[in-house]
Order: sequence, then C-alpha cells, then structure tokens
Amino acid sequence: MKKWQKILLVVLVVLFCGGVTLSLPVVRNSLSWRLDQLRIRVVYALFPPEKEVFVPEASPQTPAAVPTATAPAPPTATLAPELPTSTPQPTPTQLPQSVVLEGIQYTDQHNGWNNCGPANLTMALSYFGWQGKMLDVASVLKPFAEDKNVMPYEMADYVNTQTNLRAVVRQGGTLEGVKNLIANQLPVLLEIGTFRIRDLNGKYSWMGHYQVINGYDDAAGEFILQDSYLTNGKNYRLSYDTLLAEWRSFNFIYVVIYPPEQETLVMNLLGASADETAADREAYARASAEVYGLTGVDQVFAWYNRGTSMVRLQDYQGAAQSYDEAFRLMAALPEEQRPYRLPWYQTGPYFAYFYAGRYQDVINLADTVLEPLERTKKPYLEESFYWRARAKNAIGDVAGAIEDLRRSLEYHPGFTPSEELLSALGG
Repeated sequence: MKKWQKILLVVLVVLFCGGVTLSLPVVRNSLSWRLDQLRIRVVYALFPPEKEVFVPEASPQTPAAVPTATAPAPPTATLAPELPTSTPQPTPTQLPQSVVLEGIQYTDQHNGWNNCGPANLTMALSYFGWQGKMLDVASVLKPFAEDKNVMPYEMADYVNTQTNLRAVVRQGGTLEGVKNLIANQLPVLLEIGTFRIRDLNGKYSWMGHYQVINGYDDAAGEFILQDSYLTNGKNYRLSYDTLLAEWRSFNFIYVVIYPPEQETLVMNLLGASADETAADREAYARASAEVYGLTGVDQVFAWYNRGTSMVRLQDYQGAAQSYDEAFRLMAALPEEQRPYRLPWYQTGPYFAYFYAGRYQDVINLADTVLEPLERTKKPYLEESFYWRARAKNAIGDVAGAIEDLRRSLEYHPGFTPSEELLSALGG
C-alpha cells in the first residue's frame, strides 16, 4: 500500500470512529453541553451582563383603556410602614452552646440544571423522613428544566400541597431565631446571595443560593449547614458573620418546615413573626436602620430590602423610591461588585413600579434583565416576561403582552399568573 493510501485510510478510520463516538447519546450530550458553555462564555466576554445598568425613569403613566386587557388594580387597603415601638418576643430561654441535627440525607444539585432549590428542599424534607428524590421535586418546581430560579413561596407551596408536612415563609429573620428553631429540632431553609460561587463565565459573581441550616456552634461562631453546590458541602461550616452578610441580600428570608402537629410550637418559636405582617414590619424597620449605616453592596441590599418590605406592606410609591436608590447605588459600584442578578430572584421592583403607575420602568427593567440572557439564548425568567406583559398591556400594547405571556409559559408551563392574564386577553 502506498504512503498516501495509508494516510487516507487512517483519516477515514479516525473519521469513522469519531462519527460512531459522537453518535453515542452520552458523548453527544456532553459535547453539546460543553459547546453551549463555550458559546455562553464568548457572549459574556463580548457583552458582560454586569455592564447592563437599569436607570429608572420615575414618570407615572396612565393605563390605556383596553376593556378586555386591563391589568388588575393593586389592593386598596394600603398599610403605611411604621417603625414598631415594642415588638413582642417569645420568652427567652437559654439555648445550648451547640446543636447539630442529624438525619438529613445530603443531596447535591449537579444531577440536572440549576437544581439548587429542589436539592435543598429535598434535604430539608428528608429530615422528617420524606422519601422523595430531588428530580421529583424539580419536576414540579421547574417543569422547564433550565428555569433559573425557584421562589421560596413555590417551595412552601410544594410542601403544603405535595407532602404531609407544612411550611411557612417569613422575612426579617435573625441568627438567634435560626438557632432557636434548630435547638427545637427544626432545620431552617435560607435563601442567601453569595460571591463564593463561580458563574458560567468562570467569574466569582453574586448569585442567589439556598442552604439548609441544621446546626450551630457558639464556641466556633459557626453554623453547620448543607450546601448543595460545594463539593465539600455536607455539614459545611460558615461563620455567623458571613452567613448574616449573605442572608441580608434576601431580606433575611427563611422557610420553616414542620409536621402539622407542631404548628403551635412553631408559631410560639416565631414569636411576633408568627404574624406575617408583623414580620414584614420588623424587616422594614431593620432595612430602614441599615440603609444609612452600611456601605457598598451591603447598602444596595439594604435599600432593596426596604423596597421589598414596603411592597409587602403595600406602600408601592415608597417601595419604588427605595428601589430607585438601590439601583442608583448599584450602578455606582465597580462592575465586578454589582449584584445584577437581584431581579432574577426578587421581583419586588416590578410590583412597586407597576402599582406606582410607572409602566415604562417595568418594561425597561425587564429589558435590562432579559436582554443579556437573550444573547445567550437562555432568557428563562418567567416572572420578567409576565411583568413586562402586564406593563405592555397597561399602555395598550396587547399584542406585545400576549407574546411575552406565551414566552413566560414556554419557560414555566402552568405558571398561573401568565395563564390567567393570557386567557383574559384572549390569547
């Protein structure tokens, strides 16, 4: 055989083997995933999402007169936030110096896409003997596999409707409150924001995360927790100060899961926060005290938290002003410090601007959030499409609203708010 024939034969064999290898689903899927990540990195390098800055316009608009497409009005009974003068607290008891709750089945989030929420909820439920798996939870919470976020209320709804357990969500939690729950044999699910995780671009940038807190150690000043992302996340230790700082970015929100027969115990442990409005007022007071006492990104979080609490207390004009300040301060931060993903996880600004009549700000904020994701072909935030649809509808762009609602439902099939508005618009 001539030399060129040998070379040609080798080339053909390599091509044939390569074709056979690529035909294997596991290889094809792995290669597809890696190419997808490479594409996203290139897009992020060319168009860094942290450069996108939302600038509020702050000009209320009059809703368009579209009889079949009028967005629901805000609640009429507004509650003006007031600083509490004397918040009742549960009778103090001497907590143990350290507690570690055993029995949680550790689950990492890497068997699937962005399964932080389902993984941590699965771990929290496992403490009570629940036998379900992460993918069972994910199939309900994330019917679209690449949904970027699961809200705490969605997790509580899952517990209350899909299990024989109960769950409550509250804002404005404290470290002592978490320790008190743990000391009474109740792990606590927290939503935090951290710079400790690499994003798809390989950068350490701020992103939301869930953790199950199942212990504490006063002597070391550390919590013991389950972190579904880290390779050493089982019984991971995190200092009180670090957890407090990371928890601040989500207005100190927490989820408590418990058997129905422990309802009275849980409400007693929550103290004044057993009443949801009282908890929101306390969170508002805390954020109001922090907005001028903190600096940098922590001050951004404090203003954002103030807005979130005011939305919950139905002071939409005040909330909008607080969010304006949060976004102004965010824009002034160095790009690498900007928590640009905040509206992915916390949609309070949409509520505030919409009910303040600032429809263009709703649209502009959604554009700022979605456009970087559109470039990566992964704009999987159903809430942003939903709120942009409501704002478009309010100014008379019914066709644009219908298009956004359909995309919202594409990325979250069965998302009730989008289904209801789409039906009302005849879409």
